[in-house]
Amino acid sequence: MRQIVLDTETTGLEYKLGHRIVEIAAVELCNRQFTSSHFHYYLNPERESDEGALQVHGLTMGFLQDKPKFHEVSKEFLSFISEAELIIHNAPFDVGFINHELGLSNLKTLDSYCPLITDTLKLAKELHPGKRNNLDALCERYNVDNSKRKLHGALLDAELLAEVYLAMTRGQESLLIELEYVEAVQHSLTDLDSSNLRVIAATAEENAQHREILGEIARVSNNKCLWNNLETTGTPDEKSSRVSN
Repeated sequence: MRQIVLDTETTGLEYKLGHRIVEIAAVELCNRQFTSSHFHYYLNPERESDEGALQVHGLTMGFLQDKPKFHEVSKEFLSFISEAELIIHNAPFDVGFINHELGLSNLKTLDSYCPLITDTLKLAKELHPGKRNNLDALCERYNVDNSKRKLHGALLDAELLAEVYLAMTRGQESLLIELEYVEAVQHSLTDLDSSNLRVIAATAEENAQHREILGEIARVSNNKCLWNNLETTGTPDEKSSRVSN
């Protein structure tokens, strides 16, 4: 199970007003474990950031002017995320910006490359209705150390979100393990060939010991031994079968 936790920083809030991505990062999880693989670029947006956005991420045009443009890293980005589930906090925002950049590069939208996009903000609201569910609040709630988060940064935020996501869905992990165990047991039972099972009948001595123990149980239980009751009921064939076993 391959999942990609993704985050972006932008020049403003609305791609429809010409705002662009200035940083993009993606962190890989395989079977709910961090791998050493990640994708991360600062990008030249070819425009200045709004003052509000600049206060959030601190990425000036002076820093970004020699960085690659999105279309220059787009194929590498799509290769990294292809066929994985995307995990994004407030997914409509990031997806809208990424799809806008992909469109400018004459490429298809994200859902053409990834089968599933999970919005952790929506998930958090379902789990914690009426509470603050931004990334800082979730880090505090799930004891994820965010002390290095002085400004918003796509790579750090993606790493923090990955830890938060794993904590939020810990119960799902247990359920998956249980389902895998059940499937393994069912598979082993399906492969069992009853025709090759060896049947070992009790000896006369073992049957005598069995009757002796039942007699003792009946004595101390005032004749409430269920096994004796079973052996005195049923059809003659059933009785014969039980005695022979």
